[in-house]
Amino acid sequence: MKLRPTFLIAAGLSILISIAGPARAAAPESRSQITILYDAFGNDPSMSKDWGFSALVEIAGKRILFDTGNNADIFAANVKAKGVDLKTLDFVVLSHRHSDHMAGLNYVLSVNPTVKIYAPKEGFGIYGSSLPSSFYRKDESLPPEMRYYGGAPPQVMKFGAAWQEANFELIDKTTEIAPGMTLIALVSDTPGTKELKELSLAINTAEGVVLVVGCSHPGIERIVEAAAAINPKIHLIAGGFHLVAASDEIIAKAVAALKDTFKVENVAPGHCTGEPTFAALKKAFGDRYLYAGLGTALPLGTDTGSDMRRGEGPALQQDDLTTYRRLARREDPFGILQARRLRTKASTYKSFAVVKMQF
Repeated sequence: MKLRPTFLIAAGLSILISIAGPARAAAPESRSQITILYDAFGNDPSMSKDWGFSALVEIAGKRILFDTGNNADIFAANVKAKGVDLKTLDFVVLSHRHSDHMAGLNYVLSVNPTVKIYAPKEGFGIYGSSLPSSFYRKDESLPPEMRYYGGAPPQVMKFGAAWQEANFELIDKTTEIAPGMTLIALVSDTPGTKELKELSLAINTAEGVVLVVGCSHPGIERIVEAAAAINPKIHLIAGGFHLVAASDEIIAKAVAALKDTFKVENVAPGHCTGEPTFAALKKAFGDRYLYAGLGTALPLGTDTGSDMRRGEGPALQQDDLTTYRRLARREDPFGILQARRLRTKASTYKSFAVVKMQF
């Protein structure tokens, strides 16, 4: 018996539909949110608190893991508690080389060994690096056995990474890595972390920039200023602001800069922001302060694009930026030490004048 062509076509379509159906059902649900996977505060009983940071950013069809926490076992348990599938990540961002932001990478690679990982480019860095062999002085009078590479070094010298097989792409300058998604690359000038390179993720949405920061070692204000160059409307900042040990004066200045100078709409601070800074930001931003404890999911806008300019606020005033840049160049960026010196000097002069009058 011969089968009619129409029957064969219908049967083929039926088979294709039956195969494709389950695949579509298994695809990850499209969301626009940031889920906090690692931090030292929160109220989700299924997750373990620990010092460090990690967040899953889901927006515009992309799934981005930003940092991986302080402990691979805790990170793995938290990921499983939230039902996060690391196999479907588009890429990973490691903000900087501190262990409380990257220790969970071992677990990520055990699940998804080929995932693209963006990390800061540093000389002799833990993520791998390279230098031209011209960086060192040579002495041709030495015998070959006393010379590097026998006197014939490679043109480019490559240095190993802690994760040899990982798919790293090292970022040395601010770079757009996907439409509307930019890695801001800055270097810390703060004593204790001087020359530390750090990446922050700026996502340009219809509501403005969503800025995800790891530890803000280069200064939260500097990072926000760089994000404002993409779009002056900053919709949300989430992550660590690095004010955990700051004085009340420095905290007040930073909060004022975010609220008044940069006119940030919403803040969702975590990690190294610090408890006094949580309180100060909550007071300043009110209901625009978003709780971002461990396990929290923060809703985001849905549209991104490098040409997205809808809903922008006015650009920063040049006077504000000039003042900020002048202050940021100083070791005492908010003039606190200088003010104290002036008060001490004035007090000393006053005491001297009183003593002199007594004579």
